[in-house]
Amino acid sequence: MSNALYRDLKKLAEQTEKNADFSNDNYRLNFHLMPPVGWLNDPNGLCKMGEYYHVFYQYSPFNADGGVKHWGHYRSKDLLTWEQMPIIMYPDQPFDVHGVYSGSALIENDKMYLYYTGNVKLDGNFDYVNSGREHNTVLAVSSDGVSVDYKKLLMKNTDYPENLTLHVRDPKVFKYENKYYMVQGARTKQDKGVLLVFESENKFDWKHINTISTNETFGYMWECPDLFYLDGMWFLVCSPQGVKKQGNHYQNIYSCGYFPLYGDFRNEYKLGEFQELDFGFDFYAPQTFTDGQRYFMLGWFGMPDADYKNPTENWQHCLTSLCTLKRSGKTIYRYPVIEINKLRGKEIKPQDATVFDLEYRCSQSGRIIIRNALVIEWSEDLLSITHINGGNGRNTRKVDVSNINFLRILADTSAVEIFINGGEKVLSTRYYPKDTGIVLPEHGNANIWEMKSLNIVKD
Repeated sequence: MSNALYRDLKKLAEQTEKNADFSNDNYRLNFHLMPPVGWLNDPNGLCKMGEYYHVFYQYSPFNADGGVKHWGHYRSKDLLTWEQMPIIMYPDQPFDVHGVYSGSALIENDKMYLYYTGNVKLDGNFDYVNSGREHNTVLAVSSDGVSVDYKKLLMKNTDYPENLTLHVRDPKVFKYENKYYMVQGARTKQDKGVLLVFESENKFDWKHINTISTNETFGYMWECPDLFYLDGMWFLVCSPQGVKKQGNHYQNIYSCGYFPLYGDFRNEYKLGEFQELDFGFDFYAPQTFTDGQRYFMLGWFGMPDADYKNPTENWQHCLTSLCTLKRSGKTIYRYPVIEINKLRGKEIKPQDATVFDLEYRCSQSGRIIIRNALVIEWSEDLLSITHINGGNGRNTRKVDVSNINFLRILADTSAVEIFINGGEKVLSTRYYPKDTGIVLPEHGNANIWEMKSLNIVKD
């Protein structure tokens, strides 16, 4: 599909990416996906179609501080070599002119159905919560996974249930028992976060059938919802906004985690206790998908509205490592895909470490210092990370965890992910080191590999 706005945006984006120069930037990532230029946030439309895995993401090529959102695109056959594809969706229609917001993918009959929120903000004196905004549910259909055949407006704010603000967004669509289901995050007029459940017979016409919520208000908005069945249990992932800090929980401005869901999400249900997915500074808006054998999760290595910023020029943010999910009781374990191990190079000494993969079998307490920039410290039931010299506004994050016996640390040029006990708990943070080397405890057994880069091929 093509119109004048599409053609102008496409030409301008291609020229902006072509002119980007990062030759003097030491913080561009080696094995995390990042924007070609400009701003990146939520992963979108994660799926496998044919032989390709597809990763779409919120992308503002013209402004490293945000701006109008497109859908950027990477694809891969093996999760190691990634093609940087052309932007697949532009804000080029009246129903998405101020941003192609977050959404998901459904693959059926060799076609890709991309559901997303089309954002429209009206000019005027509005609060953009109860007035002045359109959050439209839109479908884009692609026959090749590279370009869009057509877009179709499915629902407007007037089509959603009553008693909601204008904040209804981020559709996740899946097929179950021969019907199609869509979940969307929403904010009620009483400032309570809820999940809307829609049902369809044909992927185009949707009917609201249920609203899922907690008894007591748990945040004023549930962003980026995801409902999936993992190893015999339903889980509802969301990013609730407005949850107050409680001890070592909900330490960031916005949280991200999951509820175990019992019963039937379409009718009678019960939500279990909310569990956070990450206890670091930079993790938000994750999305899951399956290739029929494994369940994957990919998140935004960032945090909206945080009081800190990355000291990079002309680009902001990246995506986390791709992880597989496993269930243990009511807990989701998140751990890097096995393919990442193929990026390991030679084993190195601690003093030589810069970009590395560390496996460490722990004693009951210890302390690791990474490149004189980040301190990881743990005792029997607590682990903390502390940025040395401020971490560009980041300070300390803590996680309660008993019997710490194994740590895996993936450290890129400006991103660190710490997996505790095989992914039972995870802490993710951006950091900006200038030194080399790791200081390890006297006790414990460590293996350290230097990490090679993903192979990024430009289309």
